[in-house]
Amino acid sequence: MPAHVITPESLHQRAGRICVAVSSPEMFSLAEQTLPDCRFLEFRLDSVPDPAAQLPQLRQFLAEHPEVTAVATCRRQPYGGGFQGTAQQQTEILAEAAAAGCQLVDIETETAEELGTAALDTLRSKGAAVILSWHDFQGTPALAPELGRMAPFAPDFRKIVPTATTISEALQLIDLLETHGSDGRLIAMSMGFRGTLTRVLGPRFGSLFTFASPEGNAGTAPGQVSISTLQDLYRVESITAQTAIYAVAGLPITGSLSPRMHNTAFRTAKRDAVYIPLETDIPAELLAVVDRLNIRGLSITMPLKETILPHLAVSDSAVQQMQTSNTLVKTAEGFAGYNTDVPGIVGPLQRVLPLEGAKVLILGAGGAARAAVFGLRDAGAHVYLLNRTHARAEALAAEAGVHAIRREDLTAHTFDAIINSTPYGMKNQAMEAPISSDEMRGKVFFDLVYNPIETPLLQLAQHNGLYVIPGVEMFVEQGVRQFTLWTGETAPREAMQWAVVEALS
Repeated sequence: MPAHVITPESLHQRAGRICVAVSSPEMFSLAEQTLPDCRFLEFRLDSVPDPAAQLPQLRQFLAEHPEVTAVATCRRQPYGGGFQGTAQQQTEILAEAAAAGCQLVDIETETAEELGTAALDTLRSKGAAVILSWHDFQGTPALAPELGRMAPFAPDFRKIVPTATTISEALQLIDLLETHGSDGRLIAMSMGFRGTLTRVLGPRFGSLFTFASPEGNAGTAPGQVSISTLQDLYRVESITAQTAIYAVAGLPITGSLSPRMHNTAFRTAKRDAVYIPLETDIPAELLAVVDRLNIRGLSITMPLKETILPHLAVSDSAVQQMQTSNTLVKTAEGFAGYNTDVPGIVGPLQRVLPLEGAKVLILGAGGAARAAVFGLRDAGAHVYLLNRTHARAEALAAEAGVHAIRREDLTAHTFDAIINSTPYGMKNQAMEAPISSDEMRGKVFFDLVYNPIETPLLQLAQHNGLYVIPGVEMFVEQGVRQFTLWTGETAPREAMQWAVVEALS
């Protein structure tokens, strides 16, 4: 495919919208491993001490795999790469890579400014199209001027890659794409976790393609995600202007399982929708992104569950009672707020235990305990509240009209159900156990901690002969309710639970 026939359309037809970047001395074995899933590869020649020594193997690989569309990159060290040679040496290596069969080569704007347009002409003479690229590993300055720097060199394609330190900076990248990407020759994305939305949605807004890492290997840029994540989880290749966007928002959310659960749900239900992470603790920033991207529904995590309330047009009775919202639905009047934590706790218990008149002990007095207290009280249960700081238990119990109990009184009671709403059992959590084996007198034990799946308290409850409900049940149940609120359809519960359990396992 000579350079002069490479167009956005021919590139998409031949290679698709996801390019996998392979690096390190194992780049060719990584390339072989990636081929069943993706035939669009970037070879990071600057990731090895002697890039020139890789060229014969590159030529052989591309000769054996004519179906591959290849990008050669040998980025210099001052501009975020590993190559320590001069601009002239860089260009010579890239020219050899083009002659070896790479259809595209990537050089920095700084190299073009140092060597002039002749360097680009040399690369084209070897049969490659030129991607002129610019990176900022610290943040997101004004981006349009960087395109202006590229203009005198008339590159075949332009690549702009800043770092998003906020989701507002990620929006700057989206704005650049919509303003300057109409010719299909702009490649743009933001590095960093907060730039994830640009990696997923970039092609929708005009980026020629996006980058991924090989499966099971670290990416070549901060925030780069795996090929399976982009292909299977986010379904990037099928995202269009009609694709509905949903999101989870909070700080931190880097480990959130919500994208895996809800994207699995959308795929299973055959809905044209995608669910992305938005990391922020500022309601105004979140709402600006939501408005700009026309996001139709959100999952809300801490610390936004309370601070988002003044921005809601309407809210359900659970939100008004709990004074927290974990689910937003876009309406004509604005966002409607819901709290699905309550059904997330009540639902799994109702399936194994009649709650009317049941005697239930709740361990803890935080946000999750509050949802359990009000939800179970309204379901007709007799609720008892135990907390390390008894005064907090008393305050919540008085507000809800339930009982506060001291730990020394536990052995005098037997409960139909015991619920752990404390962080005990979470990974890297060192707090003292809120209940002992002798105190665990009951029929059902429900641990709201879901990571790990099998917590120390669940193990203890099983040893004591109690029926156990893992925290995954709550996480999935509240997600099921969210899906129905957003779509009006029955959620594919089994697929959602499978996705979460697989991720945790």
